[in-house]
Amino acid sequence: MTNIALCKKCKKRGFDLKQGIVCSLTNEKPNFEGDCPYFENDEKVKEFKGLGLRPNDQRAKVLLALIWIVLLLEMISLVSSALQYNLLQTVSNGGEISMEAANANDLREQTIGILYLIAYIISGITFIMWFRRAYYNLHQRVKNLSCEEGWAAGSWFVPVVNLYRPFQIMKELYEETKHYLISGNNPVQPDLSTRFLGLWWALWIINGIIGQIIFRLYRNADTLPELLTSTSFDMISGAIGVGLGFVTIKVIKDYSNAEGLLIINT
Repeated sequence: MTNIALCKKCKKRGFDLKQGIVCSLTNEKPNFEGDCPYFENDEKVKEFKGLGLRPNDQRAKVLLALIWIVLLLEMISLVSSALQYNLLQTVSNGGEISMEAANANDLREQTIGILYLIAYIISGITFIMWFRRAYYNLHQRVKNLSCEEGWAAGSWFVPVVNLYRPFQIMKELYEETKHYLISGNNPVQPDLSTRFLGLWWALWIINGIIGQIIFRLYRNADTLPELLTSTSFDMISGAIGVGLGFVTIKVIKDYSNAEGLLIINT
């Protein structure tokens, strides 16, 4: 039996937000070989596979890395949109730009747009995978949740429902996990404040609406004033997207840290 496997069944197990499962006597990861002289079997704990929980921390780490990439591309896109706006403004004021400058602008915008779309799709899929796994794990600890586990994925794709159900599930993840851990004998209490969830969801909805506006504006933009307007909305969307990225990172980090406590709170 590995060290960690033994610790998971020991009454002296603890949890550290940075290290994971640790020994409560040393507050460090186990480093013994073979059997531990301080091992005290916890009868309430079965083998870890029998707890019903599925690992989700690696998904959270990958997701956070992807969101940082999207956030970086969002910032680059914001700068690129500002450069395009200045270029269009020059023409609007009667100035001239070279064909090379116009082509370079178009190539830059297209390249950034393609990279952003790819990163956004991959991060979106990863988020839904993480979100569903988190809700599945909570179902193993808390009964009578408001939705079936599958809704954590499906609710994003159902019109009208996708305006409120994902937020409802995220809020439930926060509130029910916190209540479960506080009501148990967990040595580490979760830092799960819902004060950022409303901002997270508001930015998501607003960004989605502006995205629809931008799509229609660019599709129908034939004149210089229309291009200036669509580029202005693009910059607004970029600024909101940057804020959304930072808030999303915090929301995922906070819950991922608390989710790890479900492993040892049996």
